[in-house]
Amino acid sequence: MFSAEKIQQIRNELHNIERSGTLPSQLLQDIYAKRLFKLFVPDELGGRLTPLPDALNIFQLAASIDGSYGWLITIGSGGEMFAPYMKTNVMKEYFSPVNAVVAGSGYPAGVAQKTAGGYLVNGTWKYCSGAQYATMFTANCLVIDNDKNELVLSFIFEPNEITILHDWEAFGLKDTGSHTISAKDVFIPDERTFTMLEKKNKINHPIYSFPFMQFSEASFTVVCLGIGEHFIEEATAIAKRNEDVWDSHRYSFVMSRIKEQADLLKHTTALFYEQITQAWNIHVKGMALSKELLENVTNICKHSVSTTIHCANNIIRYLGMEAVMETSTINRIWRDLYTAGQHAFLIPYQQEENS
Repeated sequence: MFSAEKIQQIRNELHNIERSGTLPSQLLQDIYAKRLFKLFVPDELGGRLTPLPDALNIFQLAASIDGSYGWLITIGSGGEMFAPYMKTNVMKEYFSPVNAVVAGSGYPAGVAQKTAGGYLVNGTWKYCSGAQYATMFTANCLVIDNDKNELVLSFIFEPNEITILHDWEAFGLKDTGSHTISAKDVFIPDERTFTMLEKKNKINHPIYSFPFMQFSEASFTVVCLGIGEHFIEEATAIAKRNEDVWDSHRYSFVMSRIKEQADLLKHTTALFYEQITQAWNIHVKGMALSKELLENVTNICKHSVSTTIHCANNIIRYLGMEAVMETSTINRIWRDLYTAGQHAFLIPYQQEENS
C-alpha cells in the first residue's frame, strides 16, 4: 500500500509543515485515491468495506508512517460508522463524493430546540479532527422539545453552517486540525438527524453492529501502537548514527535497551490483536459478545497504550539532546504518542505499573 518512497514523502511533507495544522493537498488527494477515508462504507458509496482487524492494521500502518497522518485516516474512516443510521438519500448525498469525510464530536455539547420541520441548533464542540477539509460535520445535542422532554440526538452540519475556531494548541498531532467548531441558530432539517439506536437504511455489515465503544478504543489504540513502531525505528536510527560518536559501552547499552522495548511492543501488539480478533470472530458468527469479553477488549486497549508510552519513555532518556529538540523527528513522534494517548477512551481506570 505504501512504498518506501511514499513513506518518506509523507514523513518529509508533514515534518516540514508541522505547524500548518492540516494535511497538504497532495497527501489528501492520495488518501482519496486509496479510499482510506472510506474503509467502512460499501462499494456503492465508493468505499472499500473492511473487516475490523484489517482496518486496524491499516490504521496502525498509517500511524507508523506519521502520527497525524494515521490519526486523521482513523478519524476520517470512523465517521462512516454513522452511515446505517441515516436515511438512504442523506447517506448517499454525504458519503458518495470521492472526498467525503466526517469531522465532529460525540460529546453532547449543543442544545437543539424542536421547531417545524427540524431543529434550531446552538453549540460548541471541541477536538474535531480534520475540520479544515471535512465535507460534513456530526455533533450531538441535548434536544428540548415543546413538551420539555430531553434526549440526545446527532446532527449533520454542512461546512458553511459551522464556524471553525482554529484553537488546536496541543504539543503533538499538530497536523490534525483538531479544532473547536461552533453553531449559532442553525436550522437542521429532520432528515439530517440520526441516532445510533435506529437504523434507517439497508446497508449491512458486521462492522456496523460491533460495539461502538470497543471499536473506537481499538481504533485509537492502534494509532498509538503505530506511533510506537515509528519511535523504535527512529531511536534505532539515532543510535546507529552515533555509533562512532558514543563509546562502545554506551552504544551497546542503548541498542540493547531499544531491542528490549521493541520486543515488548511486539508482544503487546500481538496480545492486542489476539483479543480483538477473538471478539471480531465471535461477532461475525452472530453471537453476542459477553460483558467480560467487552471489558477484556477495553482493558487490553488501555494496557497496550500505557505499555507503548512506557516503551518510548524507557528509551528516550538515553538518546541525548536530539530527543528534546522540538525540531527533531524523535521529539515529534514522542509528542504525537503522548497526545494520542490522552484520548478519554484510552486513559487507564487505575494506576498501572510501568512495563
